Amino acid sequence: MDRPKLEVADVFRRYGEAYREKHGASMSTTQRRVMTAIEVCRTAALGGQIEQCDQCGHQRICYRSCRNRHCPKCQSLARAEWIQRRQAELLECQYFHVVFTLPEQLAAIAYQNKEVVYSILFRATAETLRTIASDPKHLGAEIGFFTVLHTWGSNLLHHPHLHCVVPGGGLSPDGTRWIACKPGFFLPVRVLSRLFRRLFLEHLQRAFDTGKLRFFTALESLRDPSYFARYLEPVRKAEWVVYAKAPFAGPQQVLDYVGRYTHRVAISNNRLLDIEAGQVRFQWKDYRDKGQQKTMALSAEEFIRRFLLHALPEGFQRIRYYGLLGNRYRRVKLARCRQLLGMALPVETPAPQDYRDQHEHLTGSSLRECPACHRGRMVMVETLTAHGSPVFRDTS
Repeated sequence: MDRPKLEVADVFRRYGEAYREKHGASMSTTQRRVMTAIEVCRTAALGGQIEQCDQCGHQRICYRSCRNRHCPKCQSLARAEWIQRRQAELLECQYFHVVFTLPEQLAAIAYQNKEVVYSILFRATAETLRTIASDPKHLGAEIGFFTVLHTWGSNLLHHPHLHCVVPGGGLSPDGTRWIACKPGFFLPVRVLSRLFRRLFLEHLQRAFDTGKLRFFTALESLRDPSYFARYLEPVRKAEWVVYAKAPFAGPQQVLDYVGRYTHRVAISNNRLLDIEAGQVRFQWKDYRDKGQQKTMALSAEEFIRRFLLHALPEGFQRIRYYGLLGNRYRRVKLARCRQLLGMALPVETPAPQDYRDQHEHLTGSSLRECPACHRGRMVMVETLTAHGSPVFRDTS
């Protein structure tokens, strides 16, 4: 695959210093580290090695990656590794993709309280799915699922939502039967939406009452309990957006499709069209206009500001597993599900130890093959020392 001609790193390298000078006082440590990591990724600052073909003598310089989870260039191998680990967990049943979205008023609170409110989003979503699924009026089963946090819309503005991938069925309460959903139907979205709204607001109120929420600038008035209550009044009455997409064609399609979501960053390099005269142009999809592909032009300053809106707190887990897929009982519960579904045991193959062999094993593309003659193998002939200070690597 050809490397994109333009990169988010190019925007940061050209305009990042001016952005820091103007907004440095309001930038978090995480945002600073994300910017630096992306700027120096695969450059001499991180060091690397010189490789030479053992057949034709072709040489290339390979610089190290930053491995930061916000970096557009560092997600392909992480995504492939994740998909490889999930292969053994697929069940032969329907799968559904359900999305839970925060109302815009609460997104503003979430931005100023990322760790607290994003955690509430995960918790309320998981409780909603497990509660409705366990109700005999709907499914009456223990389900398992994983959730992925996205905080952006296609225009890069703050838009927190969770993507949930759920098998279409679960274990009976006594663990003796697999209870399947109706073909093409998971759970009623209106019921999910209203329970999600109630649970989220209960958890949010509890966080406020225990002093876990902080409010600044335009939201400073929400420190007053009466103002906070009035601010929430409209969202208590609104219909919250929960929707279930069409079921997947089969288990393998789940990973092919969801792999695009799990390690996505706010904007990929492929969407960038032009960086010129302090402007950044990029492609975006306008979902309010039937998903039309459009072009957006932002000042470099505004582009950087929007990108950094989505820097997650250090160590915050954006992919989480619940129910049958919860880490504690996953192996035992999945074994029981396979038995009830009449599935064979999964075959686990050990991953290669060398990162280049691992890359080829997971992605199908070779880092060893000479790009010039396509016959020889690239071997390291010299190590290049890193220049500059160490870079923060948030790979969680």
